Amino acid sequence: MKVKVKCWHGVASWLWVANDENCGICRMAFNGCCPDCKVPGDDCPLVWGQCSHCFHMHCILKWLNAQHGQQHCPMCRQEWKFKE
Repeated sequence: MKVKVKCWHGVASWLWVANDENCGICRMAFNGCCPDCKVPGDDCPLVWGQCSHCFHMHCILKWLNAQHGQQHCPMCRQEWKFKE
């Protein structure tokens, strides 16, 4: 007996592996996306600071642009430097 597949629909899931479940700035889930994005994924990546805090890239960039003078992590107030 042979079975012929006429059509199939692939399904995938993914999740970000971070030290928390939500962004400390927008409070949205990391597995979702920031308020500026419509679809989660590569267009709304996570970024880590050297202090080990993690945020949506768009959220931390907005935060840093709003800071005048020195730029600090919104969670621990250490000087913000992107982890390499």
